[in-house]
Amino acid sequence: MIEEVAKHYAYGGDKRQGQPKKGGKHDLEAIDLIASKVDMLARKLDQVNNVPGSSSPQVMSCETCGGNDHLASYCNTTTEHVASLEELRSKGCEPYAYKWDRSHSASQLQLDYEHLSSGEEAAHDYVSVAGRIMGRRAFGKLAFLTLRDDSGTIQLYCEKDKLSQLEFDRLKSLVDIGDILGATGTLKRTEKGELSVRVTSFAILTKSLLPLPDKYHGLTDVDKRYRQRQVKLPYITSLFCLLPAIHPDAVLVIQIISEIRKTVESLGFVEVETPVLQLYEAYSDYDSMMVMVEEIVTRCALVAQGKLTIEYQGTTISLERPWRRETMHNLVKEASGIDFNMFDDELEAAKEITMKTLGSNLEEKDKFAIDKCPSVGHVLNEVFEIVVEPKLLQPTFVLDYPIEVSPLAKPHRSSVGLTERFELFICGRELANAFSELTDPMDQRLRLEEQVRQHNKKKQLEAGHKGDKSEDNSYEVALDEDFLTALEYGMPPASGMGLGIDRLVMLLTNSASIRDVIAFPVLKVQN
Repeated sequence: MIEEVAKHYAYGGDKRQGQPKKGGKHDLEAIDLIASKVDMLARKLDQVNNVPGSSSPQVMSCETCGGNDHLASYCNTTTEHVASLEELRSKGCEPYAYKWDRSHSASQLQLDYEHLSSGEEAAHDYVSVAGRIMGRRAFGKLAFLTLRDDSGTIQLYCEKDKLSQLEFDRLKSLVDIGDILGATGTLKRTEKGELSVRVTSFAILTKSLLPLPDKYHGLTDVDKRYRQRQVKLPYITSLFCLLPAIHPDAVLVIQIISEIRKTVESLGFVEVETPVLQLYEAYSDYDSMMVMVEEIVTRCALVAQGKLTIEYQGTTISLERPWRRETMHNLVKEASGIDFNMFDDELEAAKEITMKTLGSNLEEKDKFAIDKCPSVGHVLNEVFEIVVEPKLLQPTFVLDYPIEVSPLAKPHRSSVGLTERFELFICGRELANAFSELTDPMDQRLRLEEQVRQHNKKKQLEAGHKGDKSEDNSYEVALDEDFLTALEYGMPPASGMGLGIDRLVMLLTNSASIRDVIAFPVLKVQN
């Protein structure tokens, strides 16, 4: 089991034994290292779990990790959470889901079904909810879970007769407090008057690896209250762990900012300098975000131009939906004739064929960029930027980027070595970047560590080519431990997107320069 867990993270879930994932960076020594440390972790957990007189899950001491960076952040993980995660994977269950379709929030259900009297059930009304498990009780053939979402709480009423034996056993043994769960079922008010979802099916959407604070004493560490907001607000599931909708203080902050904006706008003031729109949507994936981008851009076009066919610098652009969707692999093959699927991990072969096919049309800086690529995925991305990107005039969603250039995106569900990420291009410019958010903290740590290693390699390489100014990698890069800790507490399935507002305004106002649409552009100092 321990070796399988190690191989899963080293190979990114590829089932082919001994075959690393395309573009993967972990060799057999890394697998052995991870396996040995995970084995040490498991033994330590067994020892701690058997501490005499203990009535609650114990916490491991920091010596468990043995000074190894891969495991240092898991020194506070409880036995039950680790065991549940390993058992889920061993049964072929993905503990970090891609999306979940919610029909109602908890507060909507409380309002819509307030008419149900004690013991009454709406047997034909099926609903779907999702949120963080904040409490659990089990009594033989019954289990009750308290689910909290971004609006409030609802009880999950779980009967053995309504679930299969496997599902009921999994619910009782593998669902921990802090996990994010999706559940479907009918509505029932119990004899004690508690409105409940009578569960007919459920899914673990995110496995929490760290225990939530004690409910009675709360979070007493002042520094941690500010540094790790997701611990103070463990039930927030809307936009990652930090945004509105749950805690009264967080709600007030958003309402105050919104009221300031409304007030100053009503007095004739104009808001300026908002270069990027960033948004996250819980329980959605990158397909959902494509629809969102289309909706935003077309609505803006109708406000600005009154139509969806516009002119930009002599080119007619049609914003009529749906927009083209195509993978990076197919676009590169279409433009260059190179099929990067045939290279697997053969980096030198990818570079050789790329230079042979495109060499005469490449500038020196492009040749240098391709030559220093550390993986096939990086070469593919370079070729796309050089050959394909300038030709994408009509709205095009470029899909499924290599994992090596997408450290924050979820692995693709069906294509090993790729991620569920897209970028939107119009008139040869990137307008948006989005992906299904990576919520697996172990996978995220390994990717960020690899990103730091690659950055340091680039620094060393550029130090030996001082004449090359194509990139400045002289700055330091370090792991964001607070971000990784937040993931360990559990982030729901989500998609995130950044939209370049300045570039969108350029498009919709037919402006050739970004300086034309920025209120106070940065200019060179005049002598």
